[in-house]
Amino acid sequence: MGEKHLVRFEPVGIEIEVDEDQNILRAAFEQGVMLMHGCKEGQCASCKSFILDGDDVEYDRYSTFALPDFEKEEGFTLLCRAHAYEDLTIELLNYDEEMIHSGLPIQEAVAEVVANEHLTHDLRHLVVRLVEPTELKFFPGQYMDFAVPGTEETRSFSMANTSSRPDGLLEFVIKIYPDGLFSHFLDTRVEVGDRLEIAGPYGVFTLRDAPDARLVFVGGGAGMAPILALLRSMLERGIDRKATYYYGARRRRDLCFEQELRELEQELPDFTFVPALSEPGDDDWDGETGLITDVVQWSEKDLTGADVYVCGPPPMVEAALDLLPALGADDKRIFYDKFTTTGEADDGKAL
Repeated sequence: MGEKHLVRFEPVGIEIEVDEDQNILRAAFEQGVMLMHGCKEGQCASCKSFILDGDDVEYDRYSTFALPDFEKEEGFTLLCRAHAYEDLTIELLNYDEEMIHSGLPIQEAVAEVVANEHLTHDLRHLVVRLVEPTELKFFPGQYMDFAVPGTEETRSFSMANTSSRPDGLLEFVIKIYPDGLFSHFLDTRVEVGDRLEIAGPYGVFTLRDAPDARLVFVGGGAGMAPILALLRSMLERGIDRKATYYYGARRRRDLCFEQELRELEQELPDFTFVPALSEPGDDDWDGETGLITDVVQWSEKDLTGADVYVCGPPPMVEAALDLLPALGADDKRIFYDKFTTTGEADDGKAL
């Protein structure tokens, strides 16, 4: 361990101690301070901040698309890559006061594989049981990091369940890539009874307390997991906010959890599930067709006052973030889990 330094975050007035061997974001997580973040790999810029005082900072490798050299020279920083070598004062540019004080300390855990089953031709339903510790608190919509055996790498996946389960089970929806570092391992080697190392919880893709605000969920692919967790949580907590879930897939074979979502339409007082196929082909399909963002555009005339949650493949998320403000959604009330590329055929995820 290196020396410790004090890092103060403005305008929220929170101070933490940061070891030189830790990046600032990780140190905040370990002390229960939930800062805005995404990939944790220096690629997405979700944690970009500004150094107000102090300049002795060293960096792990990062993308200059996330932090161009001219911005770094001006004082901007990426908290997920920055190591403090003196006391610092940092201005948070992207933060959520509702979330920042509600963080849960990061825990490392060992989990045993209970199930590793096909949901669709390229989505896997991974279920693990916590072994050590046997319980882990998290908020619905958050995610865990999985260590990739034999490497120093991790991959991140959202829980599809809530934390109320008494059996210590965690559910994940994971897209399989033929050359994916973790997903190929999951596809070809992981069996029931195997043990995996995980750490978390991470993420701020959680349900905000706004009882009068309508909810709109937009998802696709493995983005099903955190949105399903939020819907399951709404049922458990008796939340009766008006909610619509738009989920996009290519073909009917790419849809998952249909039966449960249709049951949720009956169990949640004012919830509607709207699946859409972009390439219906010869499928027996009488539902919506087209890109899911197109379906949202012609279905929603005014999103003023709504809370919107978006999670799925990068092109879908980017298209949604361009569209939603034009439909009246407030930028500050659009919450998204943005996947980032961590390898040629692998994906990481974020918030």
